[in-house]
Amino acid sequence: MHTEKKLKSELKYDGNIIKVYFDTVELENGKEATRDVVRHKGAACVAPLTDDGKLIFVRQFRYPIGKELIELPAGKLDTIDEDPYLCAVRELKEETGCTAEKITYLGDFISTAGFCDENIRLYMATGLDFGDMKLDEDEFLDTLQIPLEEAKKMVLSGEIIDGKTQALVLKVCALTESK
Repeated sequence: MHTEKKLKSELKYDGNIIKVYFDTVELENGKEATRDVVRHKGAACVAPLTDDGKLIFVRQFRYPIGKELIELPAGKLDTIDEDPYLCAVRELKEETGCTAEKITYLGDFISTAGFCDENIRLYMATGLDFGDMKLDEDEFLDTLQIPLEEAKKMVLSGEIIDGKTQALVLKVCALTESK
């Protein structure tokens, strides 16, 4: 098994969502190297699947890339020890107004392992009950329902470019196709 040993870690930035460290590590061959490391509390992403086979997406502006994206509802954990399942329940209600009879864990998504430890837990929500959205005061988005097969085509064509959404759409497709 390959590994690296942390020798030194220096906090360079302590933000609202991330912390950035400059680490010195010892490699397997005994040499030293440096690593820029982004630490993140984690997040949850949920694929709300309607009874008639549509996924509920959100369309929102993403400042870092300067455009609107089509994404599945998601959000960061409020604390490092928050249960990701409860985060998924909260984000589903906030961003779509839905509650679910069943929320199934479908695995983890590590967004950018080369420099970041963000782990997004992936869920599928079924047996949806529709209600009012509870958006954060700084959150502006629209919801849209897209048939599952069309969503898969949008992922494969590059129309849906968000990584966690791509992975979760394809997981839900694989899961529902095997039934």
